[in-house]
Amino acid sequence: MRILLTNDDGIHAPGLQVLERIASRLSDDIWICAPDEEQSGAGHSLTLTRPVRLKQHDARRFSVTGTPTDAVTMALKKIMPEKPDLILSGVNRGANLGDDVTYSGTVSAALEGALAGVRAIALSQVYSREDIGAAAPFDAAEHWGEQVLRPLVDAPFAPRTLVNVNFPPLDPEKVKGIKVVRQGFHDYARGSVVEGLDPRGFPYFWFGLHGIEHTPGHETDLEAIADGYISVTPLQLDFTHEASLASLAGRYA
Repeated sequence: MRILLTNDDGIHAPGLQVLERIASRLSDDIWICAPDEEQSGAGHSLTLTRPVRLKQHDARRFSVTGTPTDAVTMALKKIMPEKPDLILSGVNRGANLGDDVTYSGTVSAALEGALAGVRAIALSQVYSREDIGAAAPFDAAEHWGEQVLRPLVDAPFAPRTLVNVNFPPLDPEKVKGIKVVRQGFHDYARGSVVEGLDPRGFPYFWFGLHGIEHTPGHETDLEAIADGYISVTPLQLDFTHEASLASLAGRYA
């Protein structure tokens, strides 16, 4: 099995090193192509206004001066001799839960693989507080990663779908298990815009997110993580709201 690894935290991110160790338990044919620096929040963006540069670190390890989508595109079209059997994106430092998946470069890298017809899985390690920085532990992801991925390796994926996995911010032995759940939805009001002054006295603004609220009684990725489970969520690329097609068409009749 040929596996492509990518992420949105950059080629030197500790989460990518964790993912390498997990993937090595599944295959010895591993390729890596990731952004050369952090691209968190890049979503499914593609670099169009400047050239993308490719750097080779060793025989099967590359980085690009672009987004996670750029990295997957370069891997599939310029680097790899054949299409991979599996794309793994992550392990992201931080959650990709609920509708935050639309912002996520980690999920979008997997999405790009799904568009190309490759089985694709995004993996993220939730952490317990916002200011944890580089100290964010990946113990749950490293311990449980293979167990989560094994059933997915040969599972049938519907066309243009991917799987989103999140590990709770717990020691591995405290993780309660794995739950397959639907995508949740955040309260948009939880976002913040922090204002400050730079050393020269000019204002700046920094976008932030606060907490992971959840709705008890609903089986979504938000509740699964809050309850101490690993969440596994199938996502689809078709955003069409089928129920609205007929009513909207009637307005143009």
